[in-house]
Amino acid sequence: MNRPKFYIYLPIVFSLVLILGIFIGTTFSLKKDKGTISLDGDSSFSKVDQILRYIQEQYVDTINSKELVDKTIISLLSNLDPHSSYITAAELTASNEPLQGNFEGIGVEFNIVNDTIRVISAIPGGPSEMVGVQAGDKIIKVDGKSVAGVKITNKQVMENLKGKGGTKVKVSIMRRGKRSLIDFTITRGTIPIYSIDVAYMVSPKIGYIKISRFGATTYDEYLSAFEKLQTKGMERLIIDLRGNGGGFLNTAVDLADEFLGSGKEIVYTIGKARPRRDYKATQKGNFENGKLIVLIDDGSASASEILAGALQDNDRATIVGRRSFGKGLVQEQSEFSDSSAIRLTIARYYTPTGRCIQKSYSEGLDAYYEEENNRYANGELENADSIKIKDSIKFTTPSGKIVYGGGGIIPDIFVGLDTSGRSFYLTEILFTGVLNDFAFEYTDKARIKLKAYKTVDNFNKSFQISPDILNEFIVYAEKNKIKRNDKEISISERILKNQLKALIARNIFNGEGYYQVIQSQDNMLKKAIELMK
Repeated sequence: MNRPKFYIYLPIVFSLVLILGIFIGTTFSLKKDKGTISLDGDSSFSKVDQILRYIQEQYVDTINSKELVDKTIISLLSNLDPHSSYITAAELTASNEPLQGNFEGIGVEFNIVNDTIRVISAIPGGPSEMVGVQAGDKIIKVDGKSVAGVKITNKQVMENLKGKGGTKVKVSIMRRGKRSLIDFTITRGTIPIYSIDVAYMVSPKIGYIKISRFGATTYDEYLSAFEKLQTKGMERLIIDLRGNGGGFLNTAVDLADEFLGSGKEIVYTIGKARPRRDYKATQKGNFENGKLIVLIDDGSASASEILAGALQDNDRATIVGRRSFGKGLVQEQSEFSDSSAIRLTIARYYTPTGRCIQKSYSEGLDAYYEEENNRYANGELENADSIKIKDSIKFTTPSGKIVYGGGGIIPDIFVGLDTSGRSFYLTEILFTGVLNDFAFEYTDKARIKLKAYKTVDNFNKSFQISPDILNEFIVYAEKNKIKRNDKEISISERILKNQLKALIARNIFNGEGYYQVIQSQDNMLKKAIELMK
């Protein structure tokens, strides 16, 4: 699992070059005498370099030097903190894409259903839409090579369809109602990756914006979403940061600036080799006075916590939900000449009241990440009284409200995890992906009828998962080796119907359709709307 990080692009400390001396050579020499190793030089860093050279020269088997160095660096960094990391050249581009806000490819959202690539949607304005690829199309061949019925993986699909802008790829499509394959030659281009999942009005005066990450384009996306909602009469705003693992520090600062008056502290950072740096609000904010609520949960980390912490500490917003992840470390990324990179923790960040919300990692990486599961086991996700933070430190906001450091942002209003309607049958359905597969199949067969709803609102109000549709799904699930269990289906029927309707809405209206349907059973959002009113 990729762990949330945010990066500041600055030069890395020179001493690391010594650790990685094998990349650039060294003046130290290795001396062997009666089975012992003598090292010239007093630096402890030279020992790492010498050991790597010794292994390379004397180990019993031939080794891959580059692979050994990569593993050494990974092991070295893992002993520092949970968020310092090494990224190989092969991984770097993919890891940067979500934060940079784009990648190069053909521009389709896809899913693999029954071992076949199905187009969920062609990204508007993208290369695929421009040549005529449509939602529901099945990609059968890529550059003449069959990709259907060969147990293709998501990774393999990406390898086939992504590529440098300007290059061409030929795809052969099977379309409902057409007897033969349709060939398209698509010129790859730059495809945007959006960090605003959805923005819509949840009531006549309340706007809702869900932010999935803090990338290079997030601030501009937010401004566009905000302006759109303002034209619809928005006076109050809900920002949803649930599941947002973070991203760029500066993006979080820019967003916080939209809500805070000039001169207000947003965040500050301090590191052993980095003097204190303060980030303060300017005069540019467009929503400094309207009522504001921020939703968080245990998946909200890093830059999400900067934004939530800044608004909480300045008494600007009500924080609703569950305790956030607890990442208060700042990483800096530096790249090597072979296009690999290191992300090193160089500072801690502090909220305006002086809180460091980084949770402890003194017991090792396994315990650090297991802490998320422990929250569920200890009942914290269901009951605010179960929240326990070691060495908690109390801080006071300007209005006199008590806030806490030492392990995430604790919300002002707690909303527990809704466990009603859960069953083993539902868990099996959700984890196997069969619900998504059925929703696609159903949409594909009924696409013309479903498009007649024209808007998400019409669909949401008029379309229902009837007993016949639900039974059709249960039979479909049985064919996919999920045994029917009427008792558990009865327990989970409400969730099953909502999930199925939301996935069908997504296939027709994209993310806006999905969220507007699924959130009809979102207790946290309902609580936020209630507080707004």
